[in-house]
Amino acid sequence: MTSNLDNKKNLEIIRHDCAHVLAEAVQSLYPDTLVSIGPTIENGFYYDFEREKPFTSEDLNHIEKKMFEIIARGDKFKKETWTRKEAIQYFSKKGEKYKVELINDISESEEITIYKQGAWLDLCRGPHGESTRDIGDGFKLTKVAGAYWRGDSSNKMLTRIYGTAWKNKKELKNYLIQLEEAEKRDHRKIGKEMNLFHFQEEAPGAVFWHPKGWYLFQSLINYMRKRQENADYVETNTPDLLDRSLWETSGHWEKFGENMFTTEAKEDRVFAIKPMNCPGAVEVYKQGLKSYRDLPLRMAEFGKVHRYEPSGALHGLMRVRAFTQDDAHIFCTEDQITSESKIVCDLILSIYKDFGFENVRIKYSDRPEKRVGTDEIWDKAEKALINAMESTNLDYTHNPGEGAFYGPKLEFVLRDAIGRDWQCGTLQVDLNLPGRLNANYVGEDGQKKIPVMLHRALFGSLERFAGILIEHYAGHLPFWLSPLQIIIATITSDTNSYAENIYNKFREKGFRIEKDLRNEKIGYKIREHSTAKVPIIIVVGKKEAENQTLSLRKLGNNKTETFKIDDILEQLLKEKMSPIDIN
Repeated sequence: MTSNLDNKKNLEIIRHDCAHVLAEAVQSLYPDTLVSIGPTIENGFYYDFEREKPFTSEDLNHIEKKMFEIIARGDKFKKETWTRKEAIQYFSKKGEKYKVELINDISESEEITIYKQGAWLDLCRGPHGESTRDIGDGFKLTKVAGAYWRGDSSNKMLTRIYGTAWKNKKELKNYLIQLEEAEKRDHRKIGKEMNLFHFQEEAPGAVFWHPKGWYLFQSLINYMRKRQENADYVETNTPDLLDRSLWETSGHWEKFGENMFTTEAKEDRVFAIKPMNCPGAVEVYKQGLKSYRDLPLRMAEFGKVHRYEPSGALHGLMRVRAFTQDDAHIFCTEDQITSESKIVCDLILSIYKDFGFENVRIKYSDRPEKRVGTDEIWDKAEKALINAMESTNLDYTHNPGEGAFYGPKLEFVLRDAIGRDWQCGTLQVDLNLPGRLNANYVGEDGQKKIPVMLHRALFGSLERFAGILIEHYAGHLPFWLSPLQIIIATITSDTNSYAENIYNKFREKGFRIEKDLRNEKIGYKIREHSTAKVPIIIVVGKKEAENQTLSLRKLGNNKTETFKIDDILEQLLKEKMSPIDIN
């Protein structure tokens, strides 16, 4: 087992230090600027400022230069504890209204801590490094954006300056190269080029799937359905709307209520649009008496769920409000936790391999301070997950205390073609929900027992996984998965009938194929279909019609090859087979 906590902690400290140095640099250069908050975020940091003239991207180099000067001074970070009165008086005198508001929100029982770097100081809980010099040269300011104070549109619009920070210049350079490549692979841009989907304001965070995109989406479901059938899952479907009382009993209303969409029906009952599928799965399990002989019972569901995400957090397919989970809930005995967990781990890794993801890591999170269940049951659950992980022979990182309140969990992280990590699959051991919803089974001793519930997702969100695939392959999807596999383009209209003949032969063999018989130059057609990421373009002209051949060009290859129709049909029939058909 390996742990990346120290490395992660060090990076967070560097980024936190950078945020403070950024704020000092801004106030040194623009003294009338007010500061608000400056947290660390994934891969970097930001700070929000109020200034009469908002910052622009042209200001970033100037600010960055000042940051290097502050870092070179090597001022120590010094922690001080102030009284509430002292802090309010100090920041009020400086006109720092946002700091005063933050102080007033701090609990009376909590101390007020200040961090100084030279003459500049900030309200902060810490921690920080030894000195500004420890930041080094591995940082860069990246962009500016507008941000409402505390995310509330009724508050003043501030200017947010973003930055990224790494341990050294080499890591920074690698990250910036990755950012540049990621921009080229942006699934929103490629999705438009491929005519897969779109979003619009009337349905924020919900996908409008176009025919080709919907084919891709359904291909993922069909693949997963076959894999689950082969692994002895049964498939269910549960209602989208459930009465508030069920969510209260399950605990979701208290723990997750702020992220749920609710509605009031005509009979004055409050319903919630499900943010998760688990309570519904328990209700299906409860229908009919269950015996230990019925376990494990593996119940899958492609359930559409809705969760509130702030509008500013929405990001194409990657962060939505409405998405489909490839959920499953495995009801088993305590003695079956290890074996079932291993089966899930093997299934997840096999599936990711089919989609071209060989580099998979596992994050393991154990018991948090606030939890349900006895230590004895937690010991058993944690040991079962560790045994399952170790049987995969993969390294895993340990996140102590980060498990769910009802049990430990595993997170499966994919690394894509340009080195980015994506958390997709999950496995959680639930010692809580079945009991809360009165699920049981009859044990060997004839007594009623509460089953263990394993929550399992493989792709996770199908929408998000589709986005990850598009970016991983830069739109060049595997042939078997491509919504449109072949386009037939004619050079002149007098070969249209020959193109129709080829089209029909390929259609009969099950290829997803379209014709382009427009009166356009062949170069224009090829460029257009290449931009749309069609894997194969078949070109036919007089020469091909006379020789009963076709000219074939594969996406990403400028070379054109000539084939007899039956020869290329046989070759492409093998390529169009999905991994599950091959295996």
